[in-house]
Amino acid sequence: MIPFHRLLISTAIVFCAGFAVWAASSYRSSHSGGMLALCLAFVVATAALIYYLRHLNRFLGR
Repeated sequence: MIPFHRLLISTAIVFCAGFAVWAASSYRSSHSGGMLALCLAFVVATAALIYYLRHLNRFLGR
């Protein structure tokens, strides 16, 4: 079950990073504050998921 969880978290990392890149490029063309906030939120989510994946054993109590 743990390897499948790692796969799901890795997929979420790729999605969040890709969405952050898309939001950044959209912000560059529109200069919308909402797009900047969305980009920053997904950058933070990507970093949090990377941290979680790297320290998964500690979160599981192993």
